[in-house]
Amino acid sequence: MRDQGTDSHPLVTFDRDRQDRIGLPEAVLAEPKTIDQLSAIIGDAMAEGRRLLLTRLTPDQHAALGADARAALDYCATSRTAILGGCPEPDGRLRIALVSAGTSDAGPLIEAQRVLAHAGQGAHVFADCGVAALWRLTRHQETLRGMDVVIVFAGMDAALPSVVGGMVPGLVIAVPTSVGYGVATGGRVALDSALASCASGVLVTNIDNGYGAACAALRMANVTARGGWP
Repeated sequence: MRDQGTDSHPLVTFDRDRQDRIGLPEAVLAEPKTIDQLSAIIGDAMAEGRRLLLTRLTPDQHAALGADARAALDYCATSRTAILGGCPEPDGRLRIALVSAGTSDAGPLIEAQRVLAHAGQGAHVFADCGVAALWRLTRHQETLRGMDVVIVFAGMDAALPSVVGGMVPGLVIAVPTSVGYGVATGGRVALDSALASCASGVLVTNIDNGYGAACAALRMANVTARGGWP
């Protein structure tokens, strides 16, 4: 194990060795952290020349950071993600598609897209393909069938992952989102629907967890790099 370095905040122990162990770097879940903690984590990464991914960084938190940190971060308010140090060129390890049921699902979708980009993995985006107008999905059917991984983002009744799971041979990952009216608000209906999918082998993340879905796809990419799946 390499030298982990020194953290400047007493409550922070950053896992600098995670990329070497599991092929995925530590990401910073920003929302529960104080500005002092975030400033220390970002400052340490800048001082060491490390790339860094932050998730769930709220606009208020971003605005409260120092000018140097804000200038160094590529921040996206829609997905609440921030990237320090840029993204590598996509290496094409996997053919990944991101499919959303509606434009209201953009936050988790863009979160997944930026997590993949941070890891050097590109993705094809197919937005607003919900089952209320099924032709919006079926017109992309042949392209989607050529993908290794299809990540599907859907709120409401989350029917879309089951439909996609019955159309494509690749790995399907469902991300239930918190979009919806009445009982669907908060995403629990979408989560239960995705978990109860009649399509075989659909994997399901937590609600709005674009980060987790992207990491699952990246683990598949790590397997292909070793000459395994698919």
